[in-house]
Amino acid sequence: MMKKSESKNPVDVYIKIVLLTLLLVWSFYIVKPFIILIVWSIILAVALYPFYQKLLKWTKGKKKGLVTSVFVIILIALIVMPTIGVTGSIIDSGKELYQSFDEGTLEVPPPAETVKDWPLIGEKLYGAWSHASQDLEKFIVKYKDEISNSMTWFFSSITGLMGSVILGLFALIIAGVFMSSADAGYQSGIKFANRLVAGKGKEFMDMCVNTIRSVVKGILLVAIIQAVLAYLGFIVIGLPAAGIFGLLVLIFAIVQIPALLAMIPAIAIVFGYADTTPAIIFAIYAILVSISDNFLKPMLLGKGLETPMLVILIGALGGMMLQGILGLFIGPVVLALGYQIYTTWVAEGSSDSKTTEA
Repeated sequence: MMKKSESKNPVDVYIKIVLLTLLLVWSFYIVKPFIILIVWSIILAVALYPFYQKLLKWTKGKKKGLVTSVFVIILIALIVMPTIGVTGSIIDSGKELYQSFDEGTLEVPPPAETVKDWPLIGEKLYGAWSHASQDLEKFIVKYKDEISNSMTWFFSSITGLMGSVILGLFALIIAGVFMSSADAGYQSGIKFANRLVAGKGKEFMDMCVNTIRSVVKGILLVAIIQAVLAYLGFIVIGLPAAGIFGLLVLIFAIVQIPALLAMIPAIAIVFGYADTTPAIIFAIYAILVSISDNFLKPMLLGKGLETPMLVILIGALGGMMLQGILGLFIGPVVLALGYQIYTTWVAEGSSDSKTTEA
């Protein structure tokens, strides 16, 4: 029996292309409101799957649905409880500051004379600090624009972080569904990658998975470690509004701004009320915490990857500038894929030229 040959009429081809394009665009706009949530869910599922797999092995794969539910609930609790604690600390600190200012009892301790000796910023900081300690109201009036801009940035950062936390809670639930069917999703991803680059599907999928996990460990984990260590130091030294400063360190570390910038005001405040020796010890501790990412990132970021760490780091920074926190994870994956395709293309070109010469 003869097979029917497909129509080669250009009009038929154009109609198929138009209909397919229409279907793809229409599907995109239907899914568009959920894209960020789905991407976050995939990132969380990939990052958390090794822990989920160990839990399944420990329970010998029995009652998979119950294990998944318990795992997700525990993760949600681990996010919600610290968030409530930090939010409560920020609200309490804000109330105390407002109440003290409203009652006229808010005072800024005068700076120590040693502040003048600080390099670059010592003289200016000493002058502004002295002005604030002598007459806080005039200081606020004089620097109202700078204070307003700083407060706007701070509260917008908190709002964005809280929004990310809420999004993360919903993403965790969907990630639980993804993890329960991880094998099927992994095989589907390999088939899709093979359609794009024949024979490279598994290699590309493994690279995407390892890159996401590397970024989670190398950026998020490092940021959390720095924030926790900083917060412990703030509590021990008795720093006012320790929760706010701890949150600042976390935000700065996540967005790849040196954490030392969040530590400097804390160090200055401590020198204003603490004895010299404890203040110096705290300053050294704060500086060590601030620079700890310099040796933590090389240990965690890019570990076990064939992609150079520089490519991962540039992808993380560039992705974050382009797409915010989500780009922090997508950027390295996209750049790593591009790097892998480039190296494969160059290697195949070299092998082809050697074959021709032979």
